[in-house]
Amino acid sequence: MLKNKLFWLLGMILVLGIFLAACGEGDNADSSVDTNDAEQAEGTEKATGDKLDKEQVLNLVERAEIPSVDSVLADDAVSFNVLNNIGEGLFRLDQENVAVPAMAESEPEVSEDGLTYTFKLRDAKWSDGTPVTAKDFVFAWQRAVDPATGSTYGPYMMTGIIKNATEIANGQLDKSELGVEAKDDKTLVVTLERPVPYFISLMAFGTFYPQNEAYVTAQGENYGTNSESLISNGPFILKNWDGTGLSWSMEKNPEYWDAETVKLDMINVDVIKEPGTAVNLYNNGEKDRVGLTGEFAMQYADDVEVEQVLKPTVYYLKLNQERNGEKTPLSNVKLRKAIAMSFNKKDMVDVVLANGSIQADFLVPTGFAFDENKQDFRDVNGDMLPFNAEEAAKLWEEGLKEEGLTEVTFEYISGDTELSKNLDAYLKSQMESNLKGLTLNIKNLPFNVKLDLDAAQDYDIQSTGWAPDFQDPVTFLDLFQSESSQNNMSFSNEKFDALLEKAKGELALDPAARWTALAEAEKVVVEEEASIVNLYQTGTMSLQKPYVHGIVAHPFTGDYSYKWTYISGKE
Repeated sequence: MLKNKLFWLLGMILVLGIFLAACGEGDNADSSVDTNDAEQAEGTEKATGDKLDKEQVLNLVERAEIPSVDSVLADDAVSFNVLNNIGEGLFRLDQENVAVPAMAESEPEVSEDGLTYTFKLRDAKWSDGTPVTAKDFVFAWQRAVDPATGSTYGPYMMTGIIKNATEIANGQLDKSELGVEAKDDKTLVVTLERPVPYFISLMAFGTFYPQNEAYVTAQGENYGTNSESLISNGPFILKNWDGTGLSWSMEKNPEYWDAETVKLDMINVDVIKEPGTAVNLYNNGEKDRVGLTGEFAMQYADDVEVEQVLKPTVYYLKLNQERNGEKTPLSNVKLRKAIAMSFNKKDMVDVVLANGSIQADFLVPTGFAFDENKQDFRDVNGDMLPFNAEEAAKLWEEGLKEEGLTEVTFEYISGDTELSKNLDAYLKSQMESNLKGLTLNIKNLPFNVKLDLDAAQDYDIQSTGWAPDFQDPVTFLDLFQSESSQNNMSFSNEKFDALLEKAKGELALDPAARWTALAEAEKVVVEEEASIVNLYQTGTMSLQKPYVHGIVAHPFTGDYSYKWTYISGKE
């Protein structure tokens, strides 16, 4: 078995190496700086010591198409990354990843019981020149939680938090009963179901962005389906996106309240799924920043232009316990545990990914959530269900016998990028070698198609990941609550639900007890039930041109902010 693994790893290195020959070409964008921008540029030069280039254009690569730019319907990393740069909520993560007032002019007034937040809005405009008002937040939030809208994130983010959101999402109350009210154009009052320790960080998330009711209503079903059917209130405006294409642009928004801070005139984005093509575009000077994985990460590890970050994003396999109304073999906990322990995660991150990612025998990432004593949440449970081929084989045999099976075939759905394909090939090789009688039929699908199959719960095993929506373990644990709109795999555990409910309710103002309950909940979902198979915590390794400054990476909301980015030293 060791010999087979070594041959497989060597083969993977050779396959990845072939992609170095891949090539792609494109035109560099052109833009100029007007008089006002020149004055702003002078301010940046004084603040940073850098002399701004006349052409403030950033050329980027994205890993997948944009599924949606409707902030109410968006539910994926690509969409939220775009929304983070073209939109803005009451708060925004700053350069230090602290939630600071954005559409809100200051910190809110909070009632003594922690249930009522009163926000005063600053003077701000949409990109069409109309004012942003408190009514825009009321409209957007009501639309997000309304079951008729079909939002996945609206009910997920609001139920149990905003007053009456649960009843509205269940069709028991009208959306007008949601605990959000516009006292006047500049005053927004939010009423909560319970005290929420992380509520302010929630206000930076895309689902809570405002929407202009008159504009959205006029656009009807066309709203947000392309860049011509959208207005923005953030630093940039989406341009040149037809709703399905592999490229788009973001132009500086002159109506943005803090436009003086924004130095980039244009951001050009192309979807490039082949790592070799992206690297060649970077080396040809056509792209200013590209991600590195596999052999490319190994090759460029010591390059002076490499930037490396460990992010609080985790990837895992969802194990569907019920499909088309019928229980699947994955409803057997022994089979689930066997799969979880059947592959070597260290080799996976060191050779297949090789980008600074770390193996994850956990759900809540390391370096993300801390208690009042600065203790990492990860320290409580440590690692769970680590690689153990012998134990995996034993459990697999027992589980098959309990199900009356000698072999089983699972449909495994995943993304269609080269990284996904390489990772899937590794997992297939490991699992089929260590679990006798297992066959994985891999389907590498476009991102939108995979999202649709997940929503319909039409799969056996799915490769997926989760980036936090706010800075608390709940953002990961909530996914697996029995009624969660993100569950979509028929996992349900009364003990888990009860622990989560206690952490959100009676223990909300008892940090130590709440922390313990959340750790117990994680143990149930990962170790006791093996409802998912943890893979890795994302490390990003990127090549970035030395003339690019001020890209801010975020642990939640969108992956990156370009509000503070500028070009200096290219000319």
